[in-house]
Amino acid sequence: MKLKQILLSSIAFIVIGCNGQADKSSQNQVLTAGNDNDDIIFHLTTADQSVLFQQQPLETTLFEQNDLPSIEISEQISFQEIDGFGYSLTGGSAELINAMSTTARKSLLNELFGTGQNDIGVSYLRISLGASDLDSKVFSYNDLPLGETDSLLEKFSIAEDRKNLIPVLKQILAINPQIKIMASPWSAPTWMKTNNASKGGGLKPEYYSVYAQYFIKYIQAMMQEGITIDAITVQNEPLHPGNNPSLYMEAEDQANFVKNHLGPEFKKANITTKIIIYDHNADRPDYPITILDDVDAKQYIDGSAFHLYGGKIEALNLVHDKHPEKNIYFTEQWIGAPGNFPEDIKFHIRELIIGATRSWSKTVLEWNLAADPNSQPHTEGGCTRCLGAITIDGDKIKRNPAYYIIAHASKYVRPGSLRIASNSSADLPNVAFKTPNGDIAVIVLINS
Repeated sequence: MKLKQILLSSIAFIVIGCNGQADKSSQNQVLTAGNDNDDIIFHLTTADQSVLFQQQPLETTLFEQNDLPSIEISEQISFQEIDGFGYSLTGGSAELINAMSTTARKSLLNELFGTGQNDIGVSYLRISLGASDLDSKVFSYNDLPLGETDSLLEKFSIAEDRKNLIPVLKQILAINPQIKIMASPWSAPTWMKTNNASKGGGLKPEYYSVYAQYFIKYIQAMMQEGITIDAITVQNEPLHPGNNPSLYMEAEDQANFVKNHLGPEFKKANITTKIIIYDHNADRPDYPITILDDVDAKQYIDGSAFHLYGGKIEALNLVHDKHPEKNIYFTEQWIGAPGNFPEDIKFHIRELIIGATRSWSKTVLEWNLAADPNSQPHTEGGCTRCLGAITIDGDKIKRNPAYYIIAHASKYVRPGSLRIASNSSADLPNVAFKTPNGDIAVIVLINS
């Protein structure tokens, strides 16, 4: 299949779905005026925001042969299967959504998670195991007065999640029961930590087994609420102890925790939730490689997760090439308020939607789903200007860059899609997928 460049003078990106029932008599089908236009869907967003994720009318001249650069797609060469595209549903996001009126909340959640004509079909969520820095306060599931411990976890409780997060998740699951959910801890309970504080510090070795049980209790408690945790990451940003909450964990310590405690305890308890390591920047591919090089740890690990606040997205390939049987996930990237629409769209589409998936990632998740007009809520010491994909002000909604970034992928590249081969260039960064129903979806950034 060959897709000729569409004439657009502004920075933009497109998604084109070519119905699986289109003519397949030749390996390289050319999209020309002879194609049935009913089989082609073309959505566009422009940098000047004059067009925002709008389906465009198809003129036959768009697909006529010309001398402009082409994108060549091969269905015969496939790569990783896609799990989904979405956001972090932080505790703060859930709090704002849960405070909306019933009608407004229902409309918003259907738009985000539904698969109707006007919905964007978000298919993957990341939540925090305990508080993240975008909760209104710091908490764990086993908070105790200073000096007390609870090695049997008798006081374990997910009561804080029942206030907002769990009700919102249940409403989302009613819309999309197949959505996958990943949970990431920002910190262990303070009594398990070397500094007895929510910010920084490490996990005391004597509590490694207790902390493994803490994960199990969490997964089981969520299951009792009807919520399946598909995957956990061992620690959010283990090399960044300056957030609140946070926990510092070197690669060797994470390997020890996984191979001697978390992995065996999951196996003993018949927990099938995936264990994903690292969950930090692309500048340290040596971290997950070090853990995966430990064969005793590797047996319990599904894959590695990445952010892009440091390093280059291509570094994900280094981990894949060293351990190709293990999966890659992209789990977080923020946009700073108030946002810069042209630059945010350009960077995130090029580096994440295109770059991460071309570097073997099964997911692309933006941070975070929602905030209010003042970038609240957040913890004391948490992110003060994280721009949500949507801004919620009562029942009023403003859609921000991350909304459109994810929409172009989530609507068409459904879970189970396979990335397929396509040529790329600096002027036409792109990525192509074959969806479960046989459609071809192509995401292109017009970068010239």
